[in-house]
Amino acid sequence: MIRFMGRDFGRLWAAYAASTVGTWFAFDAFPLVAILVLHSSPAEVSLLAATGLVVGALLAVPLGPWIEFRRKRPVMIATDLLRFGALLTLPLAYALGGLAFWQLVVVSMVVAAADIVFTAASGAFLKSLVAGPDLLAANSRFEATTWAATAVGPPLGGVAIAAVGPLTTVVANAVSFLLSALGIRSIRHGEAVPGLVPRLTLAEVFDGWRHILRHPVLRPLFLNSALFNGLLMATAPLLSVLMLGDLGFAPWQYGLAFGIPCLGGLVGSRLARPLVARFGPRRVLLATSILRVIPVPFLALVTPGLPGLLLVIGVEFGIITCCSVYAPVSATARLENSTPDTVARVLSAWSVTTKVSIAATTAGWGLLAGLLGPRTAIAAAGILILLTPLAMVQRTRVAYGMISPQRTGTTRT
Repeated sequence: MIRFMGRDFGRLWAAYAASTVGTWFAFDAFPLVAILVLHSSPAEVSLLAATGLVVGALLAVPLGPWIEFRRKRPVMIATDLLRFGALLTLPLAYALGGLAFWQLVVVSMVVAAADIVFTAASGAFLKSLVAGPDLLAANSRFEATTWAATAVGPPLGGVAIAAVGPLTTVVANAVSFLLSALGIRSIRHGEAVPGLVPRLTLAEVFDGWRHILRHPVLRPLFLNSALFNGLLMATAPLLSVLMLGDLGFAPWQYGLAFGIPCLGGLVGSRLARPLVARFGPRRVLLATSILRVIPVPFLALVTPGLPGLLLVIGVEFGIITCCSVYAPVSATARLENSTPDTVARVLSAWSVTTKVSIAATTAGWGLLAGLLGPRTAIAAAGILILLTPLAMVQRTRVAYGMISPQRTGTTRT
C-alpha cells in the first residue's frame, strides 16, 4: 500500500522525477559533445570529466554553511535555474558556430557545483517537509525513481542522439531543470525564517566533515560510501573499454548489459522499508554493505559472447539491487542523525567527498589500466572493494541504538 505524504511531497517528488529523467536522458552528454562535435582527444575527454567533478566539488565546499542560514526552497529553485541557463549556453553557442571545449569545461563545473548545493538544500527541505516516520518511504520513492530513469533514460537518449544529434539531450536536460524549478515553486509548505547569518570562519566551512567524523552513526556510513563509490565507479570506464574494445561487444549489447540490471533498483527500493521493519536499519545497512561488494570481482571474469553478457547482467543486477536497498536507508540515517542546523553542511560535505573520491579513484585506475590492462585493474578494484564493509563494523551496534523505531517508523528484532 502506498503511503500518502501530502500534496507538497507529491510536487517535490514530481520535480525530482523531472530532473532525474532529464539527467539520465542526457547521460554522458558532455563527453559525447566533446567527441562528436568538437572532435576532442581522449586526454581532453578525461580532463573534462575529472575537472568538472573536482572543481565543481571544490566550488561547493564553502556553500554548505551558507545554505544552513538560507531558506532551502529558494536555493533549490535558484540552482535549478542556474543549471537550466548554463546548459542552454551550449546549444546556443553551437547554433552561432562558437562552441568551444573550454565552454564545456566551465558548464560542467557550474552544473557539478549546483548539483551539490541542490542535494544539500533538498535533503534539509525534505526533513522539514516529511515527518520522521515517513523519511524512509520518501527516500525509497526517490531511489525507485532514480533507477527507473536510469533504465530508460540512456537508451532513449541514445536514440535521440542518433536521430537529431548530441546537443538534443543537453536541451532536454536543461528543460528538465526548468520543470523541476516550476514544481518546487508550486510547493506551499512554509519554511521557518532563518536567523541572522553569522560571519562564517574558515573552520565553519568544514563543520560538515567535523560533524560526520565525530558521529558514531555517520562516520562508518561516510567512510564506506566514499570507498565503495570510488572503487565501483572506477571500474565503469574500464569495463566499457574491455567489453567494447578487447571483447568485441556491440554497443547495443553493452547498453543491454547495464539497462536490464537497473530493474534491480526498482526491486531493492521496494524492499528497503519491509527489511528495515523486520531487521532494523543497522542490520540492513551492514548486510547490504557486504552483499553488494561480493559480486564485483566477478566483473574481471567477463568473456566474449552470450556467457559474458549474462555474467555482466547478473553481477550488475546483484550490485544494483543491494545498493538500492542500502541507499534510502543510508539517506534516512543521514537525515535522522543530523540536527536542523547541520543537515545542509553534512549533505554538502558528503556529496563533495563522494565526487572527489570518484574522480580521484577513476583517474588512478585509468593509469593502472594503462600499465596492467583493464581486466587486471578491474580485478584489483574488485579485491579492494571487498574490504570496504570493514568501515561499517565500527561501533555499529552501539551507534544504531541512536535511531529509535519511533523515529524511523520501524520495529526491530
